[in-house]
Amino acid sequence: MRSIDLNADLGEGFGDWRIGDDAGLMALISSANVACGFHAGDASIMASSVALAKRYGVDLGAHVGFPDLAGFGRRRMQIDTQTLAHYVTYQLGALAAFARVADYPLSHMSFHGALGNMAAEDESLARPLLAAVKAFDPNLIISTTAANAVERCARELGLRVACTFLADRAYQANGLLVPRGTPGAVIHDPQQVSQRVIDLLKSGCVTAIDGTRLPMAVSSILMHGDTPGALALIEQLRADITDQGGEIRPISKHFIE
Repeated sequence: MRSIDLNADLGEGFGDWRIGDDAGLMALISSANVACGFHAGDASIMASSVALAKRYGVDLGAHVGFPDLAGFGRRRMQIDTQTLAHYVTYQLGALAAFARVADYPLSHMSFHGALGNMAAEDESLARPLLAAVKAFDPNLIISTTAANAVERCARELGLRVACTFLADRAYQANGLLVPRGTPGAVIHDPQQVSQRVIDLLKSGCVTAIDGTRLPMAVSSILMHGDTPGALALIEQLRADITDQGGEIRPISKHFIE
């Protein structure tokens, strides 16, 4: 039976503003990427996200991005690399503090939005950011899309990597995500999202936006918590994984001998 992690980006509100049904989603997933206050999230939301993860036994991950609340971290920013590395450390430390108070481990991290896309494209950016992760905690698992600069540099640095398939995002023929704002970049049709996951589980391949078939070795499937209908989609994906003979297990369990 194949083990698959079912992952979602959560904790992405701010102050009185909430986005997505975090409590509902946390009950259905096996790992969560929690915003750390830069692109979204705040102290109260981080604390409640950690509490929810602990309640449901969900792997807790830090989702780090640009300091861009207004743009939800989806705007590319020109910031010197050393400062960005400090921002990574800052955000990891913020969520790790709440995890420590709750006596619950921080298992993994991922890069959010525009920062993630830029790091995926450029090893000269990915490497120092991942070096900051390693300096903070060399045991953190790096969650990233497959066959990009983040995966390559993480493996070179000796970090553990969990490659993930973004079920509601279109891919380019080179394996990178189609930029947001491009027609078809975000997939809203629940049936199409479901069929993409079933195809991946059956064939080990994903169809790029231009029709190219991409082999994709992944151990995790991700849904964005802010996608409309995310709760129903996660429920469907759970059924799809089970129907294809898969077992849903958290990211950290994939590295236990």
